[in-house]
This record gives sequence, structure tokens and C-alpha cells, in this order.
Amino acid sequence: MGQSIYLVTLIGTALVLAAAFSSLIAFRFGAPLLLLFLGLGLLAGVDGLGIQFDNAPLAYFVGSLALALILFESGFGTPIAVLRQAGAPALSLATVGVVLTAGIVSVAVYYLTDLGWLESLLLGAAVASTDAAAVFFLLRAGNLHIRERVRSTLEIESGTNDPIAIFLTIMLVEIIAAGSDPAAEVLLVDLISGFFVQMGLGAIVGLLGGIAIVRLVGRFNLDQGLMPIFVLALSLLVFAAGGAIGGSGFLAVYLAGLVAGNSNIRAAASLKRFQEGVSWLAQIIMFLVLGLFATPSQFLGILPAAIAIGLFLIFIARPVAVWLCLLPFRFPRQETAFISWVGLRGAVSILLAITPLLGGLANGRLIFEMAFIVVLVSLVIQGWTIGPLARRLGLIVPKRTGPLDKVELELPGSAHHELLAYTVVAGSPVARGERIPRWARPSLVVRDGRSMKYQEAGRLVAGDHVYIFVSDRYPRLLDKLFASRTEVDPDDADFFGAFAVDPDHSADELEANYEPGLTEAERKLTIGQLMQQRLGGHAEYADRVSLGAIDLIVRDVDEEGTVTSVGISLEPSPSTVTIPAFLSPAELVDRVRERLKRRRAAAEATASSAPAAAEAKSDGEVGTS
Repeated sequence: MGQSIYLVTLIGTALVLAAAFSSLIAFRFGAPLLLLFLGLGLLAGVDGLGIQFDNAPLAYFVGSLALALILFESGFGTPIAVLRQAGAPALSLATVGVVLTAGIVSVAVYYLTDLGWLESLLLGAAVASTDAAAVFFLLRAGNLHIRERVRSTLEIESGTNDPIAIFLTIMLVEIIAAGSDPAAEVLLVDLISGFFVQMGLGAIVGLLGGIAIVRLVGRFNLDQGLMPIFVLALSLLVFAAGGAIGGSGFLAVYLAGLVAGNSNIRAAASLKRFQEGVSWLAQIIMFLVLGLFATPSQFLGILPAAIAIGLFLIFIARPVAVWLCLLPFRFPRQETAFISWVGLRGAVSILLAITPLLGGLANGRLIFEMAFIVVLVSLVIQGWTIGPLARRLGLIVPKRTGPLDKVELELPGSAHHELLAYTVVAGSPVARGERIPRWARPSLVVRDGRSMKYQEAGRLVAGDHVYIFVSDRYPRLLDKLFASRTEVDPDDADFFGAFAVDPDHSADELEANYEPGLTEAERKLTIGQLMQQRLGGHAEYADRVSLGAIDLIVRDVDEEGTVTSVGISLEPSPSTVTIPAFLSPAELVDRVRERLKRRRAAAEATASSAPAAAEAKSDGEVGTS
């Protein structure tokens, strides 16, 4: 018994360490990290090193707890400003998009397999949501500076679409397990009523739980080492309470993290660092467990059909669902195409595919194995191509600043203030002699191991360590002073347009010069106000607004989010970038329309030429006679 404990611990820690080291490979080559974690699990499983793990309830339990921790950290790190900017399109994708994807995929499943309609819809629901961990990692590991609206939409969607997919999957498992075959109307009523009950209760528990976490942290003066554990336990309590009363525990824990992360919670920086570490550990454990649970030797018989379903999901179901959901939000075609492509499936889909096994469904193992293969297809095809596609579509944003060496320190009683430690970087404005504002006078300068007052240090030089105690409103302004110069790639030199215009000028000037088709109300706005209105009220650096033959690009914004510099591009990206037809249903529709027009014109030409030919023929016959 004692030896077995040591053996299990040895194997478990070895797998976790191997997964942690594999992240170095992923960061180095841009490989999908989830794919490496799953690969390690498969390698250690029954068809690899021979570790037998076939406990579906335990795998689901471990995966659910890990997912709850990941969702809390995801909500905690999502700023409200980002939610305002991309919340509507992201939530459309996370709700309507999930349902559309599940329904479209179920059609392919039904005709490619022997599963019935309900089981086909169940498999579609299991693979309908994108994976937050995979999306976050691939956007960050590849050092991709994507347009802010696109990045925010993808991150919020991947963080919020899990509850909908979980609800659909569990509801369908319960219906199939009950042995009934309900009519479409009954099924639709059950799904809608159950959806509002679960989401409503989950939202209430999440919002109240988030408020309670903030107040409890502020009231109890716990030790700094205990504080993160306290918050971690409270987050799991919110998750369990939401599920216990019949709501969505996953939605509850995400909203609790969102409320807590956007409140003035004490020790926010240390809590965030701790949660990031816990989230990494949760991802590793969840992926390894799901990899161990799979049996690759059983995949061979279903491999062709599962790969076909995965390709159908990537090239048809996801693009169509994204296109329909984003129609009201005026996303340019290249942004819609990129959002369609970054729909990676991951651990959540595999976790949901375990529920048919828990429900004792006859085809439960088949559904799990097919979902596992679909996830692998998504990671292999989409995971390796995100960076190249972003560059092809012109979505890579040039960096505003160069490298920055900065550390945020926490002090007791420093509410609304931060102690920032900067290392002066060669080429930065302060290294070139620019003065630091009065409101941010450094408290201490450390040079060559010697501590001195700022007044005694004189001009700051590269390598100096500067400590500044400042209000939490100003760190972004200081970052610009301490960051090195930006090295812009020659290919990105024209990203911000051919020339600049004053955002305070009237938008009517644009109508007079370029005729973009503005409404009377829009002509009365300034150019900056017009851009903010078209961008949903919130503009960010490098955002673009397409107006007929021109693009307006945000070159800079101030701390309040007001546009302060605008560039004009006379060669808008939609006309210069070729979008693959399978990524843009709109592009495909236009091509079909164009072909129909050509056929109609050819038919009309043929029809009009027929009488003339007949008349010429008769004239020839008369002349001959």
C-alpha cells in the first residue's frame, strides 16, 4: 500500500513536469499546447506506457473542478472595458453561435455515422464550444498583436461559451437516457425553459458570490499566504452552490471572477499571479487525465468519419455560425474570417463527451472517441496556422512601444496606488533625457547597487532601477516613458494609413472628399466621434473603420478612450486581401451572385442573338433561291 502511494505520486509528478517542460517547446515553435498535453496523456495511457485509467466519473469530476478554476481566473482577468467593447458580439457567438454550430454539425454527424438525430445533436453540442485555454495560449504564445476588438471578442467568447455547451450536452444526455423520443416542439420547449432556469440561477449566484468574495477579502485581515487559498476556496464554493440549486455552476464561477477582478479587491496583483499558476496546473491536470482516459487503438474504425466531421466543423459549421452572429456588428470580412478560424476545440469538448458515458448511453463510448478525434483535428489544422493566417489577413498590429522592464509591487494600505519598479531601458524617452512628470516623482533610484534619492541621481541612465509610488490611473502613461523605441517592421509601415487627419474635424469633410455614404446624423459628428460610434462607443489603438473606398485607423487614444490621432488608408484591407472562400460565407455568396449574373448575361445574349441569326439564315436562303 505504501509503495503504491509513492509510485502513483512519482508517475503523476513526472507527467506534470513533462507537461510543464513541453510548454517550452510550444512557446518556441508556436505549437498548440493542449495538443502536447493530450499527447503526453495518450503516450502514458493504455496504448503507450500502459497506465490503465478507465474511470469516467473521476475523469469528469477532476475535469469539472479544473474547468471551474480556469473560468474563475478567466473572469478575474477580463477588464470591464474590454467587455464593453466586444461583449455584444462575443456573447452572440457564445450563445447563438454555439447553438448554430451544434445544429449544423449534427447534420453531418447524422449522415456520416449510424447515430440518430438526438445522438448526432449531442455530439454536435459537445464540440460546439471553443476552448479558452487553447485560444489564450495561441494568441499569446505566438506573440501575435491582434487588433484589440478581435482579440477581445475571441477571448470573451471562449471564456463564456462553455455554460451553453454544457447545458445543451447534459440536457440531451438526460433526454436520451430517459428513453423518450420527444417531438421537436416538446424538445425545443424543454431546452428553452431549462436554459433560462440554469442560466438565470447561475447568473444570480455568480453576481452575489463575486460581491461576497470582495467583501470577505476586505473584511478579514488574513495572512498574505492564506489570502489566495481563501479566494480559491470561495470560488469553488460559488461553483458548487450554483450547480447545487439547479443553476449553471460554470457561469456562476465565471461571473464571480468577473465581479471580483473588476472590483477594488485587496491584494489584487498577488491574487492574479496565484490564480494564473493554479490555472496552468488545472489545465495540465485536466488535459493529462483526459488523454489518459482515451484509447487510441479504438479510433481506427471511426477515424475517416470523425476526421470528416472535424473538417466539416472547421470549414463549414463554424464559419457559417460566426458569419450569421457577427452580421449586426459590422465586422470587416478579414476579421470575421479570422474569428471563424480561431474556433479551437479543446478539453471542454472532450470533457462533455464523457457525459454520455456517465448517462449510460449505448453509444456513449463512440461519441467520446469521435469528439476526441474532432478535437485533435481542430488543434492540428487550426492550431498551427493562426499566426500565418493573421499575417495574411493584415490583422497583426505593429507594437506601440518596445521592450519594457516593469514590476508591480504591493504595499499595505496602498488602496488605489501602486509601487512600480522600472528598469531604465536603453533608447527609452527617460534614457534620452525626458523628464518624469511631477505627479510621478520617483521615491528611490538604485544605480550599480547604490541607493539614492531621485534628486541626487541626476539624469537617469540605462540600467537604473527606479521606484515610483503613483495612483493606479497613470501606469500606462509611465510605461510610454520607460519603454524603448519601437522597431516597426517595413511590412507594417503603412498599417496606419497614407496620412493623418485631425479627429476633431467634421465628418462631413470625409463625405465631401471621398463620398463614403454617411448619413445626415453622421455628417454632423467629428471624425473621432464617428469612429467611436462605429466601434460601439469604445475605440482602441489600431482599430479600423471601413467607409466605402477608405479605411480610418486609430493611431492613438488618450486615457479616457478618446481618439486623438487618425490615419486614412486609401487602399482598404478588404480589397487588398484575398480571403479563402470557406472562411467567409459573405465572400462565397458574392462569388455565387457574380457567377449567376454572368450566366444570366450569357443567357440573355444568347436569347437576343437567336432571332438575328434566324433572320440572317432566312435572308441567306431567300438569296440562294
